[in-house]
Amino acid sequence: MAVSAVLDADAPGARTVNLRIWSAAWPIAAVFVLANAATPLYVLWQAEFGFSKSTLTAVFCCYMAGMAVALLVSGVVSDRLGRKTVLVPALVLAITAALIFAAAPSTLALFAARTLTGVASGAMVSAGVAAVTDLAGPARLRSGALAGAVGIAAGTGLGPLLGGILSEVAPGPTVTVFLVETLFLLIALLLVAVLPMPRPPETQARGWVRLPRVPRPKRRHLLIGVMVAGPALSTTAFTLSLAPSLLSELLGTTNRIVAGAVACLTFTVATGVQFALRGLPVRRLLLLATASTVACVATLVFAVSHSSVPGLALAAALAGLAYGPGMLGGLSLLNGDIPADRLAEANAALNIGAYTVAGVAILGLGALSDAVGFALGVTLFALVVAAASVAGASLVLSGARSPR
Repeated sequence: MAVSAVLDADAPGARTVNLRIWSAAWPIAAVFVLANAATPLYVLWQAEFGFSKSTLTAVFCCYMAGMAVALLVSGVVSDRLGRKTVLVPALVLAITAALIFAAAPSTLALFAARTLTGVASGAMVSAGVAAVTDLAGPARLRSGALAGAVGIAAGTGLGPLLGGILSEVAPGPTVTVFLVETLFLLIALLLVAVLPMPRPPETQARGWVRLPRVPRPKRRHLLIGVMVAGPALSTTAFTLSLAPSLLSELLGTTNRIVAGAVACLTFTVATGVQFALRGLPVRRLLLLATASTVACVATLVFAVSHSSVPGLALAAALAGLAYGPGMLGGLSLLNGDIPADRLAEANAALNIGAYTVAGVAILGLGALSDAVGFALGVTLFALVVAAASVAGASLVLSGARSPR
């Protein structure tokens, strides 16, 4: 096979290494396209199945629960048995989830599909990002972190835009996008099969299921990464779960391309910022993320209280400006000097912490919205997220040593 011949060259040059790095990022992107392609479609399912905002956020958080379960296992298994041992089953689960989405007859099917997608995503942010870092090698650690972060952000941004466009112009508004996504995932499965992913060196036996952890010297870095990336991720969770329906209400339109474009804006900004600022010191990346998070939630409160569409669009852009540097900075901070046999577990630890923060925040917002009203719920959500982000900034400024 020609692709295999290129990717498996014995003495790869710089171009071949770069090809491997970005090829390994495609499965990550493909799974995150699936994770977010449904974003503009929830209004259709909500009208068909008749569920509330709290149910919508619960469906969204099923994804985070699936991811958390995967992160308890995937990092350790990947480090001990090899990346492909985790990536191949994860892609099979993602394909299954796509087909369930395409045929969803009820809200229960959405819960099942979102949970399976979360499991696949958890495998990607641990084993997938570790595979990219492995292929980058010690000389290109920052490139590996960039490719992994861009794979997540680009897939997350493309998903809602693709879902919105195909649901408007193609037959089967809630079907076609998932059939296209199944093709993306099959290509990803082929790439995982042909990419050279050597098995990590033998390590001392550890339990197969456990809370991911990092070597003791990196625990403070992990805390910083979680306290910066978690609040930033909370702002993107709002963009992906509640912003589309809010935008539809403000504009008085059911056009799903508009809803998908707003979600896409967040991750277009995130991806662009990651490329533009990839040479910035890690500490500055983290501080930019915290400042952008606070600015985002403040803008969000203004947008909701004043029914401002431009304000909501600005909040979506600021969410990307928070998430992009936050995730890139967290991965770069944590992965420096991490041994290969702990790399996937370290990525799992960062993501399970960040997604736990975001999951609690967005689930709380959904419950508050039904209990006290959407405007007050958003205000309380903003206060909590801003406080957590300020705490993260204080940790960054407290003198923790960061790699350049």
